[in-house]
Amino acid sequence: MSYSSFANVYDALTLNVDYKKRAEYVASILRDFNINDGLLLDLACGTGSLSVEFSKMGYEVIATDASPEMLMEAQNKACEEEQNVMFLCQKMQETDLYGTVRAIVCSLDSINHLSDVEELRKTFSALKNFIDDGGIMVFDVNTLYKHQKVLADNTFIYDEKNVYCVWQNRLLKDNKTVNINLDFFVKNGAVYQRFNENFCEIAFSDDEITSAVEDNGFKVVKRYRDLSCGGPKEDTERVYYVVRREY
Repeated sequence: MSYSSFANVYDALTLNVDYKKRAEYVASILRDFNINDGLLLDLACGTGSLSVEFSKMGYEVIATDASPEMLMEAQNKACEEEQNVMFLCQKMQETDLYGTVRAIVCSLDSINHLSDVEELRKTFSALKNFIDDGGIMVFDVNTLYKHQKVLADNTFIYDEKNVYCVWQNRLLKDNKTVNINLDFFVKNGAVYQRFNENFCEIAFSDDEITSAVEDNGFKVVKRYRDLSCGGPKEDTERVYYVVRREY
């Protein structure tokens, strides 16, 4: 997925996401492990909304994303908010930093955009080299339940100011991958311009995630329901994993 045009309308279509609340939730988890400041990597940062929030909290933020267009939006946002964030254009499975960080965050089902289990394993293999021993990574994933019961073969409509989006899903035969087709209509003066994005998201099982994590020097220490202190249930749509880099 290029995100070449999507980057310009991403924020308009995610107005329902409370980035400050999500950043505070993740920060509360990091504080449980005495990580209150220092270097933090925001992996697959998109347009940088969470990166800016973490910077406001006092973290020294490095933010990476594979899309130059998303990073351009993120850089503009950081400048407007007068936050000093370092942005790097990198795929998450090819992470390459100048040193190590205390914490890594990967939010809003970015992990689900990896193409298969091998890409998942490559991601943690890369990340283990750039986080302190004992460092904490917090990431969330969409669950198999969400892919099979919520996204599935459904269609969603977003009608926002100056942007109209038709989101069509198709659950593939493996029963865990959803093909997502987005048709955008963006107001430009008196007319609307149409463009399209198409991509897949894969829901990894807990066993696949745990294996990828623990085979690469991390340990799963917590699993939470979305924005909760409780553990996941059968109908949980998003799970937060808290993993620690072992010494």
